[in-house]
Amino acid sequence: MLYLHPFAEEMNKTRRMAALQSRALAAAGCDVLQIDLFGCGDSSGDFADATWAAWRADALAAYRHLRQRSAAPLTLWGLRAGCLLAVEAAAEIPETITFLFWQPVLAGRQHWQQFMRLKIAGEMAAGETKAVGEQLRRQLAAGQTVEIAGYAVAPALAQGLEQAELAPPAGRRGRVVWLEVSPRDEAAFSLPTTKRIEQWRAAGFAVEAAVVRGPAFWQTAEIEEAPELLAATRAALLGER
Repeated sequence: MLYLHPFAEEMNKTRRMAALQSRALAAAGCDVLQIDLFGCGDSSGDFADATWAAWRADALAAYRHLRQRSAAPLTLWGLRAGCLLAVEAAAEIPETITFLFWQPVLAGRQHWQQFMRLKIAGEMAAGETKAVGEQLRRQLAAGQTVEIAGYAVAPALAQGLEQAELAPPAGRRGRVVWLEVSPRDEAAFSLPTTKRIEQWRAAGFAVEAAVVRGPAFWQTAEIEEAPELLAATRAALLGER
């Protein structure tokens, strides 16, 4: 199992949940590999120098490293934007893959726009112009790095993220475990998510999808846990109930 983490600050917010799940799966006999992508966490390089292509190369290098040490069936486990990266990497992996999606980002363009709003909100709170978003886009188009919420983002990273889609890899088949959380009991998927799940099924993937109770731990002020998500993952992958 190869874990691919979320984008920017969401990575830090989700470290505990990823560690808890990884340890539980490893204890159950799974070979689990967690990596920090280039410029993230304990990895080499600076975030300002990261590109989407470099992150995809990191994911493929991690796959090769894991495959040298394990003959087990492969699962690509993505969280948030990590799901987008998992799908792109899968297109270059010559074997059947099980996908585990935790609260997947459906479209990189929307995810990037939401991230830019952090900068826009900060500037507006300081009384700056409302045209911050357009200014950021001009800077990126001119090949300039932009700073948002403490992260310096290069054009190649922003553009790669914007172009990423959670679409089923062409010509592939396999299993997808799609899990999301909601603070409400018996919550349902959003309409866009439901449509995307049907797209994967229509492409020939066996999709098992569920919403479980839990906090939005990737964006909460304090580090949160979602025990029902951990349990649902173990049940789906290991048959534990």
